[in-house]
Amino acid sequence: MTNWAEERLTAPEHVMFRELDGEAVLLNLQNEMYYGLDEVGTRMWQLLTTSDSVQAAMDTMLEEFDVSPQTLEQDLADLITELKSHGLLENADN
Repeated sequence: MTNWAEERLTAPEHVMFRELDGEAVLLNLQNEMYYGLDEVGTRMWQLLTTSDSVQAAMDTMLEEFDVSPQTLEQDLADLITELKSHGLLENADN
């Protein structure tokens, strides 16, 4: 497991989240850019922003989705990197 597994993530105050029919739209109010998440990405976002750690979110996802731990870890790492780069996710201690 990578070192980010114990991180606790949150949505910054400048990010709005809206869900519609299982998919989500994120709005970064700082740059006024919209970002869309599909159903799986929406569930990942929900768990990442409400769980005590990335590992806790991953454990829940492993129960909910038919995916290998390695694939999920890589998908989560990619999503976290992408969301952080767009200012849509940050470490809770920031």
